[in-house]
Amino acid sequence: GYKLVMPGPRLDGEGLTELMNAEAVTGYMGVPTVHMGLLGHWDATGANVPTLRWVTNGGSAPTRALIRRYRARGIEFVHGWGMTETSPVGTVSRLSGDAAGRSEDDIEDELMCQGRPLYGVQLRIVDIDGAPLPHDGEAFGELQIRGPWVCSAYLGDAPGSALTGDGWFPTGDVAVIHPSGVLRITDRKKDLIKSGGEWISSLDLEDVASRHPEVAMAAVIGVTHEKWGERPLLIVQAKEGASPTREGILAFLEGLVAKWWIPEEVVFVDSLPMGATGKVQKAKLREMYAGASR
Repeated sequence: GYKLVMPGPRLDGEGLTELMNAEAVTGYMGVPTVHMGLLGHWDATGANVPTLRWVTNGGSAPTRALIRRYRARGIEFVHGWGMTETSPVGTVSRLSGDAAGRSEDDIEDELMCQGRPLYGVQLRIVDIDGAPLPHDGEAFGELQIRGPWVCSAYLGDAPGSALTGDGWFPTGDVAVIHPSGVLRITDRKKDLIKSGGEWISSLDLEDVASRHPEVAMAAVIGVTHEKWGERPLLIVQAKEGASPTREGILAFLEGLVAKWWIPEEVVFVDSLPMGATGKVQKAKLREMYAGASR
């Protein structure tokens, strides 16, 4: 019964706002870069979409600041996770029960998680040897998924060749699963940073850095370090008209993340390389800053 509105090539904040108002849109789905462009246009011009009641985020994890900006406008924020191989949605995160009496931080914590699996889908996490780990909200390991519509093989490969021996699809994500069944992805396996034998989550560090009032977007990659093996490098795209400093960014991180997570270096860029699905292309960043080792 829904009317489906397709935006076409105009994905800038002004174009989307005009289209949503013309069609009385009540909800839309987008990646973080689309959300940020829309909110940026609203903040700069005072425009809004009075009919809009909810937004759904996909493509990459939302920051706490993004969720907060929508909720401050009375718009429900829903976060989904999945892959092409899961056809494509695996989990959906929305508030459980009544939000009355809960702190805003607690609500944001839940909305930043990837949520509960859809009916028909099962999740588990495993250690480096493939042994299942407990769903206690603390243990973390590689996320695996199975279900009737989850990929079992890639085109041209033997049936079942994409699955583990007991029938699970390895996602390449690292995650924890809470006793309530809520999934929280902590990073991609290839994006985790191992510094001095301890893991640093690039996603968590990016989220905290993005809360800085002068930061539009942040990305974290690991660079080689003579003493610690790897250290995080923070790459920042500033908000339009803002001029954040290395010292200011690092001071902001103090007390919000473990001291040994704080990067030694911050690089400022005009824009971050983005893929077609709205994700930062970290492989490209690793190529660009391959010589940033210390």
